[in-house]
Amino acid sequence: MTRVVVEVAVPEALGYQVVVGRDLGSSIGEVVSSSRRVALIYPPDLAFKAAKLAGALADLVEITLIPVPDAEQQKTAVVAATCWEALGTAGFTRTDTIVGIGGGATTDLAGFVAATWLRGVRIVHVPTTLLAMVDASIGGKAGINTAAGKNLVGAFHPPSAVFCDLDSLATLPKADLVAGLAEVVKVGFTHDSKILSLIESDPKLAADPNGPVLVELIERSITVKASVVGADLRELLPGGREILNYGHTLGHAIERLENYGWRHGEAVSVGLVFAAELGRAAGHLSDATVDRHRSILQSLSLPTTYPGARWLDLLQAMQLDKKKRGDVLRFVVIDDVCKPRVLAGVDPEVLAAAYAEVSI
Repeated sequence: MTRVVVEVAVPEALGYQVVVGRDLGSSIGEVVSSSRRVALIYPPDLAFKAAKLAGALADLVEITLIPVPDAEQQKTAVVAATCWEALGTAGFTRTDTIVGIGGGATTDLAGFVAATWLRGVRIVHVPTTLLAMVDASIGGKAGINTAAGKNLVGAFHPPSAVFCDLDSLATLPKADLVAGLAEVVKVGFTHDSKILSLIESDPKLAADPNGPVLVELIERSITVKASVVGADLRELLPGGREILNYGHTLGHAIERLENYGWRHGEAVSVGLVFAAELGRAAGHLSDATVDRHRSILQSLSLPTTYPGARWLDLLQAMQLDKKKRGDVLRFVVIDDVCKPRVLAGVDPEVLAAAYAEVSI
């Protein structure tokens, strides 16, 4: 069992632990035992895991089970309202706790429900996908989608704890596991080059849910995010937390155009190559580093291209990116490995040229 502490540099927010290990039921019980009531929010395919955790906690707290739809379908105002009604029926107070069990969509939703119920109750995340373990469950960003775009309604609401159960990775569909590695690769290019070396040494081992390499990749990614989030919880510092959005500006636009039919990591994978090409087009990133983006992502069987005919649609979708300031689009790029920065006010022709390199 590994524990990574997130020290939050905001007076009104408390630090918390991210626990990586196996058979974590008793540890979760220790965290929620001070509550009278605990609500478990989970998608249909994790009903068995929710029931198991409910059984482990039954002698400590009153349990409310709140099943929600699968994947991005749960991240709506309608589903959030259903959760609020369940909490009201159960008599939830500010001293009670919500537990989100599932992938990134579930931790986003559960965090948002916790942030908004009574203006904030405790949230504990139990991520069951690689993506959620290394990214979505850590950092306190919670949100739901609207017709205008992804995560446009939300809050910063740090969890009381995060429990990454490695046993759940063994039953994760291969495509979901691989998609989660895109977020790991992102961290490798922005903050930790050892991640890239580990993947390049043996991509198959990097994607082995039962092997030690993936555990190290998870722990390294969590350590980076804990450090960045702790220093800049609300994404206010220049060159702070927003750097973790490397590859996400185009990635989120692809997700929206595909009506969330693409996995988040698949869209981010294309976004990473686009960001690399943008760095090169702006005259900063070397050919070798751009090629390294493609080779690593392709070695993991992640996509690196998208239809050229969709460029204008993508450009329109990016206008609602959260990093935008006024009418100015801003992109996270790197000048070299582990040298990230923000590029603002890019010439439209440069953007189009960069996209031409990822289009098919």
